[in-house]
Amino acid sequence: MIKLVNVNKYFYRGEAREVHALRDINLTIASGEFTVITGPSGCGKTTLLNAIGVLDDISEGEIWLEEREISHLSSAEKTNIRLNEIGFVFQAYNLVPVLSVKENIGFIMRLQGFDKKVIEDRVLEVATILQIDDKLDALPNFLSGGQQQRVAVARAVASKPKIILADEPTANLDSKNSTALMEMMKELNRREKVTILFSSHDDYVMKNARRTILLNDGKVVSS
Repeated sequence: MIKLVNVNKYFYRGEAREVHALRDINLTIASGEFTVITGPSGCGKTTLLNAIGVLDDISEGEIWLEEREISHLSSAEKTNIRLNEIGFVFQAYNLVPVLSVKENIGFIMRLQGFDKKVIEDRVLEVATILQIDDKLDALPNFLSGGQQQRVAVARAVASKPKIILADEPTANLDSKNSTALMEMMKELNRREKVTILFSSHDDYVMKNARRTILLNDGKVVSS
């Protein structure tokens, strides 16, 4: 599904190279994996996810999504990949506050041009799996943090992307909601066959992942 070849990422201040954030990363993520990237703060977890999701450019190397090298595509081509092939779950939820839960979940599908009835059916399907089908008409601000994160997950998976990238999805949740969210994402992984790649240092997330990739100082220490 995903292959990284000698990926490096540098951050600069002016002409000076200040931070070597990713160091010669070589990884393969198979289709259907349920994998966590972990390591201490500042080790490069979010930088690596952003690189895989073509949110940020890399400095050197190659990133392949199936049979395509995606890190050197045009801006428009990268936007198309993010819209149609990758789902994102962010720590801060990033829901649209003026849209209902139903509208938030179906937002990406609307951008993709799906028929209204198809969107409604799919929204109900994923909302039921994530146990928020009784909240579809509510606005995000009237939901708990755990419920808002479930909406974010539902939005990410609704359009059936090839991969979901989740950056510290349990960081703002208590242990009860963190456990519930992980169980639901495991069910989505099993039922939808979607590849899910987390960044996290949550013990429960790491215990439930099928594979753990440990980073330190921008390097893969173990996998």
